[in-house]
Amino acid sequence: MSERIPRQQIYQLQPALANALLSLDKAAGDSHFAPLLVHLVKLRASQLNGCAFCQRRHAEEARNDGEEQLRLDLLAAWHEVDGIFNERERAALLWTEILTQVATAPVHDSQYAALAEHYSEKEIVDLTSLIIAINGWNRIAIAFHLQPI
Repeated sequence: MSERIPRQQIYQLQPALANALLSLDKAAGDSHFAPLLVHLVKLRASQLNGCAFCQRRHAEEARNDGEEQLRLDLLAAWHEVDGIFNERERAALLWTEILTQVATAPVHDSQYAALAEHYSEKEIVDLTSLIIAINGWNRIAIAFHLQPI
């Protein structure tokens, strides 16, 4: 395997990249989502993208903020379990999966309508911003082979 650019140099070479993604993160953070919801969204997108660096980081952050290990263990199978994730979390996780995998299927009006049962229009935009940001961070970590250790 060829050498990759060290992590610290990625953002030195292109500081606007980190600033843009941080801005998207901040936009979502300004919406006052519960921190545990933000962690679940970031971790689920990172799972779908296969980003080990971000999976470790967001699982650790979630635990530090009080997330239960059981919920982290079952996140990849959230569709299969009852009573672990509330309806608002489930709606956000579904939206995360839809947007993270948008290249494989279109976004349907019915999916947006289902999300709108749990989130305001502003929250949907903020949630979408959060999902876009984590997908960007995932792609950087994967492209430059950032390690989770």
